[in-house]
Amino acid sequence: MKSLTAVELPEEQIRLRARTGTAAVFPPAGEYGTRLFGAASRVDSGDPLDRARLAPPVFMPLRLEKLIDLGREPLHDDVDLRTGIGGFTSSLPVFLSAFGSTQAGSGDLAIAASRQAGRLGVPMVIGENMVPVHGYRRGGAASPLLARIGAYLEQADDQLGGVVVQQSTEDADSEVWNLVYSDPATGLLLASGRLAFELKVGQGAKPGLGGMTVLPAAEAARLADRFAVSDVLDPGSRLRCASPGTFTAEIVRQQLRFMRNNFPKARIWVKFHPGRDIAEAVDAAWRAGADAVTVDGAEGGAGWAPLGFLDGVGLPLAECLRRIGQPTGCLLVTGRMWEGGRVVRALALGARAAGLGRAALLAVDEDPDAGLVRLVESLALECRLLISALGKYTPDALAPEDVWWPDTPPRWTPAPDDLPAVERIGGQQ
Repeated sequence: MKSLTAVELPEEQIRLRARTGTAAVFPPAGEYGTRLFGAASRVDSGDPLDRARLAPPVFMPLRLEKLIDLGREPLHDDVDLRTGIGGFTSSLPVFLSAFGSTQAGSGDLAIAASRQAGRLGVPMVIGENMVPVHGYRRGGAASPLLARIGAYLEQADDQLGGVVVQQSTEDADSEVWNLVYSDPATGLLLASGRLAFELKVGQGAKPGLGGMTVLPAAEAARLADRFAVSDVLDPGSRLRCASPGTFTAEIVRQQLRFMRNNFPKARIWVKFHPGRDIAEAVDAAWRAGADAVTVDGAEGGAGWAPLGFLDGVGLPLAECLRRIGQPTGCLLVTGRMWEGGRVVRALALGARAAGLGRAALLAVDEDPDAGLVRLVESLALECRLLISALGKYTPDALAPEDVWWPDTPPRWTPAPDDLPAVERIGGQQ
């Protein structure tokens, strides 16, 4: 039985991919021979990254280099998507985003997503407030945090991917990183360099606020000594609010110094909300030694957030990428990621990888055994098709020149007949 909805995403297309995988990249095969295809009017979501187009050139010197290297004409299957993400080796430029301690992100669906992320060989981020809400160990049973790590390791090999554990203000009070770092259950990750800790500064769905969940009154009373609890919802429900934390550039630098000193074998990640000073923030994190910085665009999802924030607060991801410009470190992005086109455009604009959040949960809601694997396989095929169409064969070869913005004024280029005759034919008229 399906338990989730995400009306702001193309839910049916995501669920189709979770069921049929790469077949959903194309029109239905049964329509071949009876239907003619062409460009459709794209749905204008208002999202500038969705409105941008990839623009392959005519002349492709990197394709010529690939041809010479292979000794034959290259195809899309020759695109190598393996990449480095925040100190890990990943099979694809994709990672599983943090779900946090919300109801949707803490139960069986999160376990299924963890298992499939391990199978795919992509990094997985475990979100904030898991320990303050659910505990770290519950008698002989694994807590949701440890259950997700265990499920990931069941399917992962010892070379690809890695696990990232977030910590926010309430997590720090529970000493989450200390617990994870010293736990024998994470020894394999630590020994193989596949454990990271992420300092969560903010998230795209509610910039400037902390995590929020809805609780029954009795459960809210149990957590009242750890979180702010408000009676602002329907009768019987309570709003649980985590602190957003207080940050300046100096505080971020000191926090990262603390993380490097106290957890020297763990990679260091930082996650920012799409603030107007995002370029300054990511620069501060990279200069302080962050292995990866995640920018969650205003399109990012949440298990719960005020409607006014979802509709009108924070910069779109495209604007964040424009303000950051050429990254000087590993830049990761999240927000409405579910198909290859948006991922490739983000990579071309400087990102190293893109995170799947709501789409991943929908995929495992559709099929807990293989839904996320099929969704990512379809995304990977699209990435290979698109990157090869640009005449390139690795994600890091992508560049801003590969993206065309519809709002950009047309650029006039002299036609050959407009050039001086001496230039037109090499000086011969």
